[in-house]
Amino acid sequence: MDLQFSCNACITIIRKPAVPVLSFSGNNISIRRKTMAELQMPVSASCVSQSPSIPSHKVTVHDRQRGIVHEFFVPEDQYILHTAEDQNITLPFACRHGCCTSCAVRVKSGQLRQPEALGISAELRSKGYALLCVGFPSSDLEVETQDEDEVYWLQFGRYFARGPIERDDYALELAMGDE
Repeated sequence: MDLQFSCNACITIIRKPAVPVLSFSGNNISIRRKTMAELQMPVSASCVSQSPSIPSHKVTVHDRQRGIVHEFFVPEDQYILHTAEDQNITLPFACRHGCCTSCAVRVKSGQLRQPEALGISAELRSKGYALLCVGFPSSDLEVETQDEDEVYWLQFGRYFARGPIERDDYALELAMGDE
């Protein structure tokens, strides 16, 4: 039998919309609104740990673009981005596969594992860059979101030394027409 432990931070109260209730008294009909609240327990994998032996770590994300600081707990065997989303925390992302730089962060303190982070070179990893979509916390962690274009330029800028490449919509139309 598997034990399941739910984190209290993930329990939410959902208020259902008001439901009209008709009351009949003799020839009079009255309508009143009745609201109901339900205690909802999530069934997501990140909020319910399958084993009490898997440690969780506090992750603090400084979202520079929105000016918000998010704090939440992530089990070591869960992706940081997925766990944040399960807790209704919105963070930047695009591909979810570690191939782009949309969810790139700079590690301020702590450690994470990111064996599937193809969008970040070994050089950028050594400078403290990471991808939240394929990152697992190894300790309490504090990170700061980065501008995607800046990280992309750090990653690939040397290949485009003449500056940014202009988009060629006509070539794109031709390429899409071949599919």
